[in-house]
Amino acid sequence: MNFNNLSNRTKGIIYIILSAFGFAMMSAFVKLSGNLPSFEKAFFRNLVSTIVAFLLIVKHKEIFFGKRENQKKLILRSLFGTLGIVLNYYTIDILVLSDANMLNKLSPFFVIIFSALFLSEKINMKQIIALGIAFFGALFIIKPSFNLAIIPSLAGVGGAIFAAAAYTCVRALSGKEKHYTIVFYFSLFSTVVLFPFMMISYKAMSLIQFIYLILAGVFASVGQFGITLAYNYAPAKEISIFDYSNILFSAIISLFIFGELPDYLSFIGYVIIFSASLYMFSYNQKLDKLEEK
Repeated sequence: MNFNNLSNRTKGIIYIILSAFGFAMMSAFVKLSGNLPSFEKAFFRNLVSTIVAFLLIVKHKEIFFGKRENQKKLILRSLFGTLGIVLNYYTIDILVLSDANMLNKLSPFFVIIFSALFLSEKINMKQIIALGIAFFGALFIIKPSFNLAIIPSLAGVGGAIFAAAAYTCVRALSGKEKHYTIVFYFSLFSTVVLFPFMMISYKAMSLIQFIYLILAGVFASVGQFGITLAYNYAPAKEISIFDYSNILFSAIISLFIFGELPDYLSFIGYVIIFSASLYMFSYNQKLDKLEEK
């Protein structure tokens, strides 16, 4: 199969699944790095992403800071993304990996809402139903409780909302800025903003912790470029459901690395979310065929 012959929608789906895998691996290495401050973890994650994006921009001879007319969107994307990362890392530190990532992957639900509100992307009833089913499945995994223990979960939901706002900005920048520029701008912005907070809360790390953070940054770059390319190729309403594949990757990683086996309610959630994703994929394939006619 020739990748160039695929529709933009299918390319977007492939990239968003690749992104989901990258972020699942990133979360695993963040958790493996132990009890380091969230600001410190986020700083090193973005420092690696900045270096990777810098090298790619140099290689492809792209611009570093984008066009003047896009600065507002680039800054908002970077600000929302930074807040989302810090909250997500805090959640990963406290909750089990699969639950933390599940909360973060509520972002597709909010992406569609933001895209409808701010980008005027219309959504139809079939897409709303599929997203509703996916969100319902997520509740089986989260199993929310209403006491002080819910604070990390609320932080995870907050991280998902900020991530969704950031991805909506990415979609708004589609066709206006190269994905290398968007990732570099965000990574550099986050690195600079997080540096003073990292220094205030800095905790000495071992060599293995440093390696884990570097690997977290590498896989974060995979996730970041994947999500940026995905939303460049297709609207959020058509592909964001596939970001839930992160749950499956996280469950496998949790089992083999942390020895955490999801309970039966989580498995029910996985089946529900996978079913919603399969339904959306079939629906999108039909859209492809209609557009070809």
